[in-house]
Formats: sequence, C-alpha cells, structure tokens
Amino acid sequence: MSSAKLMGMQNKINASALPIGVFDSGVGGISVLKHIRDLMPHENLIYVADSRHAPYGNQTPEFIQERSFWLAEFLLRQGVKALVVACNTATAAAVAGLRERYPDLTIIGMEPAVKPAVAATKTGVVGVLATIGTLKSAQFAALLEHYGQGVEVVTQACVGLVECVEKGALTSSSTKALLKQYVQPLLDAKADTIVLGCTHYPFVRTLIEELVGKDVVLIDTGAAVAKHLKNSLQENQLLRASDEVGGVSFWSNNEGADTQGVISALWGDQVSVAHMI
Repeated sequence: MSSAKLMGMQNKINASALPIGVFDSGVGGISVLKHIRDLMPHENLIYVADSRHAPYGNQTPEFIQERSFWLAEFLLRQGVKALVVACNTATAAAVAGLRERYPDLTIIGMEPAVKPAVAATKTGVVGVLATIGTLKSAQFAALLEHYGQGVEVVTQACVGLVECVEKGALTSSSTKALLKQYVQPLLDAKADTIVLGCTHYPFVRTLIEELVGKDVVLIDTGAAVAKHLKNSLQENQLLRASDEVGGVSFWSNNEGADTQGVISALWGDQVSVAHMI
C-alpha cells in the first residue's frame, strides 16, 4: 500500500473521532440531539443554543443567516466533522448558504414533515404547527407545492410557544392554554395528522397529545434527521469507531440563572453548560 493511501486512511480515522456539531436558535434542537445520541451512542456531540436570539421565527432571514454563519464558525473552531442545523427556520434561511460556504462539510438541515404527514392522513387534512419564519419561508412553500397536492394543509403560527420551552415551562397551565389556542383550529378543520414544525415542540408533545386525543397522529423529523446524518457519515467513512459512549458538551449565550437546569431537564441528565458570547 502506498504511503499516500496510508496517509489518507489515517486522516479518515482521525476525522472520524471528531465531534458532531449541532445548533439551534435555543434549546429546542436538544430534541434532535437526543435522537442522534440514541442512534449513534458512540459519537461525541457539541450542542450550541443561541437562546439570546430565540425565537428565530421572529427574526429576518438576513439576521438568521448571519447568526447561522457565526454559529457554524464557532462549531468549526471546536473541530467538528459534521454540522446539524437543528432548526426549521434556520434551515430555511441559511442551509443553502452554509453548504455553499462549506462545500466539503457534511451539513444536515431540518424541514417540516409534510411528506410523511400527507402519506399518513386519512381525512385529507394535515395541520402544521410552526413558527412564523418557517411558515413564511420559500422552503415551506416549496414543500406544500411538491407534497401538499390533493390534501388540505392548515397552518398555525405558534407565537410564544418557543419561549415557554426556553423557560422549561413544559407542563404549566399557561403553556397548555397557549397550545389549546393553537391546536383547536386544526381540530376544527378535521386534521387527523399534525406536523410539529419546530424542534422546540416535541418537548410539549405530551400536552399536545392530551389536547388532540389518541386518534390524531403527531409527526416530527428528529429521528429522520438522525438517520440521514448517520447515513451521510457512513458514506464518508466518518462514523466513530469506538465502543465507548461518546461525550456531549453544551454551550449557550443565555445568561439566565436557570439555563443549566433547563438544559439538564430537557437532556434528561445533569450537565454543565459553557457560556459563549
């Protein structure tokens, strides 16, 4: 075997040991991070919560792209081998620009699960809970154009719901009241399948299930994103070859005193959270 080929193999081995970087406008992307951990327990993970600027759904596409580039650079300085944009709104605004800027980096984005929802509905009515930014995006319009033919898609912008999750108010009466306000129009429209179009929303899935009942199917894309990531890493020979459980580190720019408590509760284990600007 030539020395050049040996060096190439060694570089792949070294790269495979690097962590996977994941970012979101706040803590919602931890729902995706949990799927990644479940599917690839041996991978090292770095999660960044841009909570100071959450929710992205209230920001301009230009601002979201600027923040996404900043967060990508931050994670690349940590030496990540892949990047997951664990935010539907950031994916719509910035993932194309990120892929153009970093053509050699594995970059996985999110999108509302319109296609599987259309396949699942029996009433022909699909509901979508999402942020304003996601619902107004060209990406979402393209999803509806491509997959939404022949069904009725009822959308609902959930103003204030991200903030509830950011505070860790997952079971409070105020969060439940807000959800009831947003879910009821979808039920009135006879939706039997509802897309959770924001990575924050799986953390209030239990409340949503209580409101919609057992006959309504809830769909999010966290598991599909994790599977896509694993396939991409496998194709590029970047899966970590180790029997040890990988480490996970958290970063946040939220200066609130309860940041570590909220992130620990969402992750399901006590963690330390490093502060970034």
